[in-house]
Amino acid sequence: MSARIICIAQQKGGAGKTTLVSNLATAYLAQGKSVALFDTDPQGSLGKWLDVREETLGEDPKLQFATATAYGISRAIRKMSAVDVILIDTPPKADSDVRWVLREADLVLVPVSTSQADVWATHDVLDLAERAGKPRHIVMNRARAGTRVSAEVAASVAELGVAPLQTALANRVIYAEALGRGLGVIEAKKSGPAADEVRALAQEVAALLAP
Repeated sequence: MSARIICIAQQKGGAGKTTLVSNLATAYLAQGKSVALFDTDPQGSLGKWLDVREETLGEDPKLQFATATAYGISRAIRKMSAVDVILIDTPPKADSDVRWVLREADLVLVPVSTSQADVWATHDVLDLAERAGKPRHIVMNRARAGTRVSAEVAASVAELGVAPLQTALANRVIYAEALGRGLGVIEAKKSGPAADEVRALAQEVAALLAP
């Protein structure tokens, strides 16, 4: 399979993994790409998002979905029809299970919200990705530009030795609203700062995956 595989991982729950997956997926769909989503998180938030989406928009032939265990992800990927991009949502933990998913990834994205707790939880995921020999990048989520806490978190992230992507997702209500409606922000509101952020992030990630 020639699909580019992106793993979204973070040990701490609530960091924005599903938000990141859903918005990258809809951004690539808008570009005409075919996308497969894998949910290895027993909580199933990504599957619930897709259920709501299909109730509203119907099934999209360019968007595939499957659940899988971390141990079964390789087999699940092989069974999936050919697509351009695969996005894998993982459980909020960093242990031997996640290693199986990392083995399949071309790129690992680690969302970090404006919280020191998120930064503390990031060490193990970055370490696992490094051991697996996978490129890993931090994506700042719920960013609050110009605040003291944002500056403090940015300083802590810098100490991790893994530079965040240039594009950050700001702390905007539309991200939660779109997720609850089964949409990406570029679908909920096609123009505006949130849509610009998502498109820029999708382009930046695609550039990292370019051969």
